[in-house]
Amino acid sequence: MKEFFILEGAYIVIGLFILAIALFVTTRPFMDKKSIRKSLTIVFLVIALLIGGHYYITKSRMNKVLIAFNSGKNILCENRIYTKAAQFVTINKNLEWSIKDSQFISPNYTRSFHLARCIVEK
Repeated sequence: MKEFFILEGAYIVIGLFILAIALFVTTRPFMDKKSIRKSLTIVFLVIALLIGGHYYITKSRMNKVLIAFNSGKNILCENRIYTKAAQFVTINKNLEWSIKDSQFISPNYTRSFHLARCIVEK
């Protein structure tokens, strides 16, 4: 459950903001009284479906990356800090990378990379 909130926390906050906007709009005097429950239900279900779908896709990609890493394939992770040097960092078991708490770590590199932000190199 902790990993769900780590991966989807920002989207949950955005979803709550959208729900607050829907609540504000539906409580205006010109809106029908029944529209509050209808619109909040629809907005909540759509947001829950989108967040759940995103989590499912992210977890399946993370599993593919984990399997590929354990089989010795190259993994590409986005390098957002040092974009002038390289846009991606190549991660491989043979390059002294390991996995700890869904993070790629290496004694030769200053930062870690989350599995959710990586893809398998083709």
